[in-house]
Amino acid sequence: MIVGQFTDTFLPVVDGVGRVVSNYAQTMGHLCEACYVIAPQQLNLYKGGLCYDIVDFAGLPLSISPQYEIGIPVLDAHYRRRIDSIKFDIIHMHSPFITGREAHRISKHQEIPLVGTFHSKYYDDFYQITKSHTLSKLGNQFVLDSFKKCDQVWAVSNSTANVLRDYGFKGPIEVVENGTDPKEPNIEAAKMVEDRFNLKKKPLLLFVGQINWKKNIRRILESVDLLVREKRDIRVVMAGQGPSKDEVQALVSSLGLNEVVTFTGHITDSYLLEGLYTRADLLVFPSLYDNAPMVVREAAALATPSLLVLGSSAAEVVQDGVNGLLAKDTTKDMASRIAWALDNPSELKDIGKKAQATIPKPWAQVISEVLERYEDLIKTTHSIKHNGLSHKLLP
Repeated sequence: MIVGQFTDTFLPVVDGVGRVVSNYAQTMGHLCEACYVIAPQQLNLYKGGLCYDIVDFAGLPLSISPQYEIGIPVLDAHYRRRIDSIKFDIIHMHSPFITGREAHRISKHQEIPLVGTFHSKYYDDFYQITKSHTLSKLGNQFVLDSFKKCDQVWAVSNSTANVLRDYGFKGPIEVVENGTDPKEPNIEAAKMVEDRFNLKKKPLLLFVGQINWKKNIRRILESVDLLVREKRDIRVVMAGQGPSKDEVQALVSSLGLNEVVTFTGHITDSYLLEGLYTRADLLVFPSLYDNAPMVVREAAALATPSLLVLGSSAAEVVQDGVNGLLAKDTTKDMASRIAWALDNPSELKDIGKKAQATIPKPWAQVISEVLERYEDLIKTTHSIKHNGLSHKLLP
């Protein structure tokens, strides 16, 4: 089987979708005849020694998020020569935009099945940029049109599928979860992190993700402010970068938290990230935007529990007090749950172990199921084509 994974974000940008595609490719590269990742060119991307191939097209940094690249693949002659030489058996679209359109084009041209995975709350992204409900609805229509062209549509969780339904999608949606491989806590990496960020054995709260107001970061900082006012000696590490970084840093300064909160910037080093997860007492991730965040699974893989907002999509995998903690979306309640966690380290450690046992799903198991789905879809498509019908299976 020759597989194409199409994504608008990829390494070394370590956002959730990019990491998902990386794990798909790393596992499929050993199990398939060939696996290709199609994405915009990224600076400092090492391509040697991979078990899969990268077919990238020229791009330029996106002004609102310069870690991301955007381009037009049909205008890149070198890319077109490479992509036209590959005969795929199936294509998987992880982004409904630039590479999504390219996935549609190749799927139609080669008459092969197209899978699309819905990862994100795109309406929220559109609204943050445009501040217009009308323009955001138009953007949503673009997303819907993209998924309507797929032979199968997948979502990474039940709550994610519900978001796509709320957007107006009427076709079948299958839930295919992301994976995470459980690991032993990386004590050496944790010690490196402690020294690098001068944590001094203090309790550590960790946030990993875009520094973006849509992640509900204000809730973290205001909760920490309450705890510091109660004379709690804690540290906070904000790992990532994003369009709200300057404003978030300004809020930290205005709250007098400059000695408490450390910003790492964008992290591409997996060893450093493992060290942060291992060293953290608690991953605090109050996002109401994220559907099935990889960071919660990655923290759990290293036995670090997460604090999430009650009723959020991100909280779907967590039972409060069992394999994670949940709080109402209020500063007072979140601060209270953090205080409980810090006051009950033994119970918190048990919760972390339970998170490790229940939340991660090994990537090998996930990809084995994915490949079975691919095979079934390829067979169905071939059967339909043999009978002279269109291979598009959705209305």
